[in-house]
Amino acid sequence: MNDTFSGCNQVAKVSSFSELINIRFQDETNAACWERKLRGNFKEIVSRLQLKDNVTEVSIEDLLALQLSDEGDAARKVILEDIQLLADFGASPSLNLLKSYERDEELDFISTDVYSYHVDRSPVPTDTFLCTYHGTASDILPNDQAMQKILIPEIREKLKVLHGGPEDEFEAFLKEYYFDLHYQPKADAQPINLGVGHLWRLAVDHPEQQVSASVHRAPVENDGEYRLLLIC
Repeated sequence: MNDTFSGCNQVAKVSSFSELINIRFQDETNAACWERKLRGNFKEIVSRLQLKDNVTEVSIEDLLALQLSDEGDAARKVILEDIQLLADFGASPSLNLLKSYERDEELDFISTDVYSYHVDRSPVPTDTFLCTYHGTASDILPNDQAMQKILIPEIREKLKVLHGGPEDEFEAFLKEYYFDLHYQPKADAQPINLGVGHLWRLAVDHPEQQVSASVHRAPVENDGEYRLLLIC
């Protein structure tokens, strides 16, 4: 990984899974990265898996059924170890083979799909964990370089027209349809790419959260290349 975030207070670098789950988010810090250089051929795993939908969940049984070279098997062991670590921690990891996510094209003035910068929300204390093993990787955006889309005057006015209801119900409407979760990068924004092989922990918006939730987005996929992503 390059040192894009070496001087960024938002991201904490760690060197083990134990550090990753135990580091405390505070002040500006709302993301943690376990930097790793993984061994194994993850491209081989991708080539052996069957894409059933644009987003296909891959089970442990699917992984174990693959006939792989030694390098492919090394990659498989890494994935299985990551799944086990997260499961033992109490998370519910999902391994996805991705061609593309569904696009939100219903409104031409605001997007609410995962390609738009957004934060995750949960009713209970939790974090988002993710690792890209193959393909393009997600981006995060420093919070001071992002503006909530619902605060941009022209977007807000159009949302009010779309709402068409009483003023005192407008904020609830924004929340109900997740408009408040999405962000626009500022003109001078410098996104941080999460890279391949690193395991990340991102702060989520929940009732007990003490820091700003991490603003992130899914990447546009490369033509003809699938992503292999672990997320929970």
